Amino acid sequence: MSSRSAAALGEIIRRQREIAELSMRQFAQMAGISNPYLSQIERGLRAPSEQVLEAIATTLKVSVDALYEQAGVSPPSAAPDPSAVVDAIRADPLLTARQRAALVEIYHAFVAESPRAAKAPDGEGAGAAPEGGEGANPSGADLTDPPA
Repeated sequence: MSSRSAAALGEIIRRQREIAELSMRQFAQMAGISNPYLSQIERGLRAPSEQVLEAIATTLKVSVDALYEQAGVSPPSAAPDPSAVVDAIRADPLLTARQRAALVEIYHAFVAESPRAAKAPDGEGAGAAPEGGEGANPSGADLTDPPA
């Protein structure tokens, strides 16, 4: 995030906090961040991490996207293309076939649980939980045995 974007976002956060009639100290405590860190964010000296911005948005009872929109800032680019991650795992010569399969499955499970997957534009999670429920093993392979 550019310093200009961080400043615009910080200004919106400060305005929203003031509209809510919260002191910086009260707001920082409610959001679970330090008062100095909030001060740096509001003054545009630091860009908040995704996790901190989510906590701030939740405390303000707005979405992260609404904060970006009000600040006139484009949200950071989306996570890497899932197929590129899977391709990289499958192409790694240091992994066995079993390890590759396990990593791909774990990756898909994490993607399905991520907040971004829940906000996918098509209304479905980008990596919806595999059929059979959370943590289901679609391959049916027993991945608990150590590799041979």
